[in-house]
Amino acid sequence: MNYATLPLFLVALHGCAPKNPTQAITGDAAEKVYVAPGKHDEFYNIVSGGFSGQVTVYGLPSGRLFRQIPVFSQNPESGWGYSEETKPMLMTSHGFAPWDDSHHIALSTTNGEHDGKWAFVNGNNTPRIARISLKTFRTEEIIEIPNASGNHSSPFLTENSEYAIAGTRFSFPLDYTGANTDVAINSYKENFKGTVSFVAINKETGNMNIAFQLLLPGINFDLSRGGRGPSRDWFFFSCYNTEQANTLLEVNASQKDKDFIMAVNWKKCEEYVKAGKGKMLGVKYAHNTYSEETHSATSTIIKEVLTLDPKELKDLIYFMPCPKSPHGCDVDPTGKYIVGSGKLAAIIPVFSFDKIIKAIGDKNFEGEYDGIPVLKYDAVLHGEVKKPGLGPLHTEFDGKGFAYTSFFVSSEIVKWDIEKLTVVDRVPTYYSIGHLCIPGGPTVKPHGKYVIAYNKITKDRYLPTGPELTQSAQLYDISGEKMKLLLDFPTIGEPHYAEAIPATLVAPNSLKIFKIENNKHAYVTKSEKDARVVREGNKIHVYMTSMRSHFVPDNIEGIRLGDEVYFHVTNLEQDWDVPHGFAVKGAGNAELLIMPGETATLKWVPDRVGVQAIYCTDFCSALHQEMQGYARVSPAGSSTPLKWSTGETPEAGLPAASK
Repeated sequence: MNYATLPLFLVALHGCAPKNPTQAITGDAAEKVYVAPGKHDEFYNIVSGGFSGQVTVYGLPSGRLFRQIPVFSQNPESGWGYSEETKPMLMTSHGFAPWDDSHHIALSTTNGEHDGKWAFVNGNNTPRIARISLKTFRTEEIIEIPNASGNHSSPFLTENSEYAIAGTRFSFPLDYTGANTDVAINSYKENFKGTVSFVAINKETGNMNIAFQLLLPGINFDLSRGGRGPSRDWFFFSCYNTEQANTLLEVNASQKDKDFIMAVNWKKCEEYVKAGKGKMLGVKYAHNTYSEETHSATSTIIKEVLTLDPKELKDLIYFMPCPKSPHGCDVDPTGKYIVGSGKLAAIIPVFSFDKIIKAIGDKNFEGEYDGIPVLKYDAVLHGEVKKPGLGPLHTEFDGKGFAYTSFFVSSEIVKWDIEKLTVVDRVPTYYSIGHLCIPGGPTVKPHGKYVIAYNKITKDRYLPTGPELTQSAQLYDISGEKMKLLLDFPTIGEPHYAEAIPATLVAPNSLKIFKIENNKHAYVTKSEKDARVVREGNKIHVYMTSMRSHFVPDNIEGIRLGDEVYFHVTNLEQDWDVPHGFAVKGAGNAELLIMPGETATLKWVPDRVGVQAIYCTDFCSALHQEMQGYARVSPAGSSTPLKWSTGETPEAGLPAASK
């Protein structure tokens, strides 16, 4: 093939997209996805938000949107990244980073099964991993990944969530202390390197730290999966651009017939770390944590990381040839088979873990790539799925011996037998599917009831909304021999990957309120009698409470132009689902959304003299509209005394202006 014409070739193939989308809808589809009023969905679907930088939560089978969780991007609805408590969560070594690009979800597992504790998601642009509590559905921790550029191959988990793994998408001149980073771009082969980071996870708290990094050749790392069962001590990555091209990669990184799947023995890595074989490098990265006791975040800059070099430690890493420009790299529930998905390949290669171990033991190598042993393709291959479709991307499993692969170019999901390597069914998607998700699909015990397609193109699926249409998720029934389309529903952002988990693992543990007696925020106000206003130089701290349906205080005077005002608002409610909002006219940041028993802080710098309104932004009661107050701003240097009140009125018979 003339690779200069490759883009046109793919466009032509895309013309093969299936027609007559309504033919895939079955007569009982509405009944199967209907969740009656007052009833709950069977699964939570935790979905990456793509260019929104957030995470969304949908119910399955209804497709109803429940929540958008702020993670890497500021969110004015809740004040995430705007409130004084949450600003530290978005700090990085580059400073304050109020956005990112989130691609992949990983739900915590114990013994290879979902445990309902945490969701992890990657920040692709400024390399980061976030941890979300499935008890509060809030982001509790964000850790930056040093020596990385494009944190795409992330955050995939080991069988017991010992580690979240992060591979750099873009190889680059590593930026550790003392490294030469000012190099010519066309010196890629000499100066550009990759890394894979192992982020340790505390099994009790979930807290993360970077345990070690692997220093790797200058290629691109795409997707990965941890082994399970017999392969639990290993991790597998898809790799592309073994050509080490630095320009026009759509042509120049598609020259070789095979790239690699990389196999990493992470248990052996631990042994070398314990034996002192690692080397500490000076770096700079942020580690941000949020406390549900203080309702506040802290950001810490860390300045070193431990590295291992597989050129010196030869039994850590092995490459396996994989056709061609692989994207997906998936491990079946038994841990015996590793599936590669070459975007430009006409087959799906399936590798045998037993054969991999044997080939390593026999030193059945075809050579080395930049000091890394390369196993012979035929020696590690279980077999190939022939002519499965066009543009394979990602594979999940139903736990019944079948795999389901998404095909971007031919817009379909293909079901195939893992042992026999034969296609048994295929259904169209609308259109250009990227990832797919089976509830529990990346675990040892999938819940083989549904598969969800996350599609890149919608065209005729929804009402038009200008040049851009929402992305489409489509729900298919896979409980029988044939896949059946049940539902499609729009999504937020551009979802890449998602995981789904039974509601029974999450819902019973959901936090309803923050107990006011446990609130350890530095500016908490636990009762109305403790509400007050304090001046500290040009800073004014308002210790405020909110309760249906008033603030205390709701009248504040003595603020001067040039002051910084900090409204520390404590929601005194101890009833489920009664948040209060807070906003002040002219605030240049956001509002607050404060949960029962929580304290949050809005910084306000007045820009003019006058009386400005404050009010609740979340409808909380029949008298929500009355939940308001005023803040008076006087000129700089004014002698207006600082005072505050709630419920004070003018003396009887006198107009307010005379008081």
